[in-house]
This record gives sequence, C-alpha cells and structure tokens, in this order.
Amino acid sequence: MKYLFVSLCCFMLAGCASGQLNADGKAELKVLYVGGNPDFDTFTVKRSAEERKASVKNRMEAFDVMLHDYFDSVAVINGMEYKPEMSENYDVTIFDGPIPELKPAIRETDAQGNITRYVRSQLLPDDFDCAAITIGSTGEAVGRAIGSKNDWYCLCLDAHAHHMVEDHPIFKGPFDPHMTFDTLPTPEDAYHYTYYYDGPMPDSLRMWRVQTKGYKTDDGFPIGMVSRPWGYTDSPDAEFISSGVCAKTLDAVAIGRHGNFLTWGFAASPAYMTEEAKAVFANAVCYIAQFKGKGMLARKYNDRIATREYIRELIYLASMEPYEERVGWTEQANAEGVQKQAEARAKKARGEQLSNEDKYYLNFKPQKPMTLAEYLQRYEKEAYEVLGEDLEAYPKYYNENRDYFYGGEGTYVLKVDEDCKAWGIPNNDKRLLDKAISCLEKGEEVERAQRILNRYTLCTFETPEEWRQWYDTYEKKLFFTEAGGWVFMVDGPATLPGNDYHAREKKQAEAAEKTSEEQSGLKATSPEEPVSVAARLVRQGNDCSIEVKFRIHPGFHIYAKVAGEDAYIPVAVKASQLPEGVTAGTLVLPTAQPLGNSGTMIYEEQATLSLPLSGSGTGTVACTVTWQCCDDHVCMPPASREFSFTL
Repeated sequence: MKYLFVSLCCFMLAGCASGQLNADGKAELKVLYVGGNPDFDTFTVKRSAEERKASVKNRMEAFDVMLHDYFDSVAVINGMEYKPEMSENYDVTIFDGPIPELKPAIRETDAQGNITRYVRSQLLPDDFDCAAITIGSTGEAVGRAIGSKNDWYCLCLDAHAHHMVEDHPIFKGPFDPHMTFDTLPTPEDAYHYTYYYDGPMPDSLRMWRVQTKGYKTDDGFPIGMVSRPWGYTDSPDAEFISSGVCAKTLDAVAIGRHGNFLTWGFAASPAYMTEEAKAVFANAVCYIAQFKGKGMLARKYNDRIATREYIRELIYLASMEPYEERVGWTEQANAEGVQKQAEARAKKARGEQLSNEDKYYLNFKPQKPMTLAEYLQRYEKEAYEVLGEDLEAYPKYYNENRDYFYGGEGTYVLKVDEDCKAWGIPNNDKRLLDKAISCLEKGEEVERAQRILNRYTLCTFETPEEWRQWYDTYEKKLFFTEAGGWVFMVDGPATLPGNDYHAREKKQAEAAEKTSEEQSGLKATSPEEPVSVAARLVRQGNDCSIEVKFRIHPGFHIYAKVAGEDAYIPVAVKASQLPEGVTAGTLVLPTAQPLGNSGTMIYEEQATLSLPLSGSGTGTVACTVTWQCCDDHVCMPPASREFSFTL
C-alpha cells in the first residue's frame, strides 16, 4: 500500500513537538477537553440515566487526570456547555462527546413528500480552524458536515494499531512512549478485501497495543471508528498515521490528520489506555497544536464518493468467484432456513415454547439466488450497460479507461468522461485544464472545454482571460483531489481562487434531480437518506398490530438478525406506551437474506414487520423503531424513529 505524507520537518512546534518541556516535564499548552460520552457502547448497551451520568463523569475525570500529567493548563467541560468560540482561547480542543447543533439537519420535500434536499446537522462553523482531536466516532459527528475526511467507514475498531508510520512525530516525542510491539495474526476481516492490497496478504502483522480492553473481548466496551482510506491523502492537508484492528481494509484510518482535525479513532478512556498510548496521545495533542489557524483545504462533503481505488473492487466483483460466493450464501441460508423451519414447526406441534429464533423461522421462505445478470447489474452499474455478462471484458474496460473515469457525482459511481478521453489527457493531469483554456481562447471545442473546466474545478470564471490568468498564476501549486470532489485545487489558503466549495455547491444544487414519487406511505430514499420508514395501526377483526414498513435505497441494507461475532444493530420495534390492558407480542419478521456465512441476515429494498397487540383497552399506542443501515462499504450510525397512534 502506498500513502502520501506531508513533509513533517517543517511543522515542528516550538517548545513542544521539538521535544522541549518545562521544568515540571509538561508541555506548555492550553488544552480544552469536551466530554460527554460514557465508558460503554451506547449502541448495544442500555443503561439508566443515572448509570450513564456516572460513567460520563468517570470518563471525564480520567481524561482530566491524564491531561494534567502532560500539560500545564487543562480545562474540562461537558459537551453541551461547549461553544465554538471557546476553542479560540486554547491551543487544542479534544472532542469526546456530543455538542450543541449550530444548524439542524435540513430535509426539504416536494408536495408529495419526496426528499428534494438533505443537509446533515452542523455542529461547528464552516471556518472552524482551531486545532482539534476527535475521539472515536466524535470525528464523524463534529467534522463531517464541514467536509472532514475523518468519516464513518466503520464503527469496528478494536484495541491494537498496525501499519503505523513509526517515524511520525506522535510516536517520537516530546514524551517518550517506549513503544513495544507484538506480531499478531492478520485480522480475519482483512481477507475480505485482498483485492485492495498490493501483493500477497501477510498472515501476521506488527502491532502496537493501544487499549487494555476492546469490544471484541469485553462485551459492551466502547467501539472505535475508522475512516475511509481512499483519497484520504490525496490533498496536502491530510496524512495517514496508523491503521488498527477492525472489520475493514488494512489501510483503514484509525489515526490520521485532515487539516486542523486529528482523528484518534480508538475509543477507550485513559482508564483503559496503555501507558504507551497515553504518551502517544499527549504527543498527538502537541502535534496538532501547530495546525491551529490552518483549517481544511480539500473538503469531503460526499463520504461515499468513488475514487480510482474503487476500480480494484469493481474488477474483482466482475468475476465468478464473488458471484458464486453470493449464490452460495443464499443456498446455504436456504438450506439452514428449511432445516430450522422444520425444527421450529416440530417444536410447535409438540406444544413446546418457541424461542424468538424459532418464531422467525416459522415464516421462512427460501430466497431465489441472483442471476449473473442481476448480480452484475447491481454491482457493476454503468459498466454493465456497456459490457453485459462478458466477464472477460470488464478488466480490460476498467484498465483502458482508468485515466478517464469520473466519480464526482453520486455514491460509488464511476463513469467514463468521454470529453477528456477524446483529448487523450487523464483527468488528473493539469494539462487538461491548459488545453481547455486554450480552446476557449481559440474558440475551438468551446462547449467541451467549458464542461471540463466546470467539472474539474471550483472556479466560476466567465472569460478566457480570467481562466488563463488563474492557471498561469497557480499552475505549480495545483493538485487533484478525488475525495474532495474530483477537482483541481490550489495548495494554499482556502481563500485563494479555485478553492471555494460554495461555488461548487451552487452548481450541484442547480443540477440536482428530484427523487422518486412517494409510494405506499413511504418517502423516497436517497444515498444521503437511504432508509424510509412508515408505521400504521392495523386492525383485522379482534386482532390488532403495529405494521412497520421499510423502504431501503438500492445498494443498502438493514439487519434482520445479527450473528454474535458481528457488531451491527438489528431492526427492532418496541412498544414504548400502551393503554392499560394491552400488551405487545413478539415481533414478526419477514424472511431475510444472508450477509456472508456468519449467520447475519439482512433486508434489501423493502421489508414489512408486524408487532402484534393483544388485550383490550383504549388510548395512545407508541412505539420506537430502531435500525442500522449499511452498504457494501460502510455502516451508518444506528437510527430510530418514534410513532404514535390512537387505539
């Protein structure tokens, strides 16, 4: 694997990263810790409000003690007390808990209720440039709305780091961590992504223990977050520092820096950090302090944007091995389902008490395996329209067009840009801009030239003279970012012409298409809002039930049943309020499809669940619907919605 790194030698922080400490052996930095997360996994562990409050307090105290060991000025506050302007008075802010919204999420719909625009909630201002460290999934919460590359690839980071950039300053000083290493087996999940790895997959890795506990060995322990590696280092304001044991690729980002944000994906509090990790964390605070006022340059607003690395996966998927594996999953699940259905029916016939799993399999129906055409149409998308079922043609198609693929629109979409292909210039080669500007100056192929300039820059110049002046002025500082939108930008302040994402957003807003029409009481889905859920109270004679319908965007899924080894959240419908005399039964689930061979089952496209109600009574019926949505690359945070009805 190859990574791009900024030059480190020019960023030494006087009196800290240079190794100089005060007479007390502490770094002379002002640090603000913003807490609020408990010391347990909030997605799988349910605790009382009192228990949560006590856990948050203990975690904040642990950070308070550790930070005072390394720094001479430390303030600790609860996240809900935080205001962005507070960070101006500190060298580094550490985010480890929820903070108030500056702007709520925006969901605009048309007259039929279809989503026409979605903007996630924003917790920090666009121009927030104070040095910050985010812990665990807090990086996703505070940074994603303003374009941080520290996105939610997976909440699946355990206790060890690997593929560390061992000469990085955070592993060197000013505090000596005395790092020790072990050679441990390669994480099993990494073998699912061998096509992303250059060369044979090693059977073991050099690892460094960050935490004394992890979620894989300690139930309910906080789970860390890794960010997507693809395009993480394609801009000069970002650097990969370390990966870690997780359920994703070996180069998933566990520790990394994008602009003024450093993500520390590991989730343990100092109470469960190794002494070595405490020193490295303190070094990370010293390191990020020098980026106060720098801000982010490239902005990753679309966390599911395709980069050219995605071609590796597309080539692999266009082969019989993954197709036959997918068919095998279905056939295996069908066989197991038929067997368990027979066992459940036999137990029912004997009058034995049925478990929830037995009740699930009573309704089991075998799933028809995907045909090759259906499989390719789903995974190869645009290429399938060109190549059909000719598997031998896919690798050649992807390799021949590698320089001309464009992924700046949609989610995990790569299309051949016929404009730059016609000129024979790769779209990440700045000669493409030079030729387009020359065409404008000469009045040749003007429409194509304008399309290219609009597509691959953030500029909105109107005359050839303006384009030429910009290009000649900044040519040597131009870089190309795929994660940042498949555009050329200027290495320098965000205020330089060509670095204005607001211009890009305006173009995209004008070209946005409306989503599909509302069906069956459900709103249209989108890659940003992939799940739509609706519920109603259904009466049939004396029987009554809460019927919950899900619509799931193509390429996404939710979980019906989760195997013990997986860290996903299954769908749940729980009655939160019932009239006196009314009780809820066992949730009735439709037949699901297998995800791999671990026993985890999923729903795709749509699913209808039913929660039976028994007894008699009148009043309010309320329920909470919970689910987690994932696609083939990344899992979203668990979500829930409340519904209420009158019985």
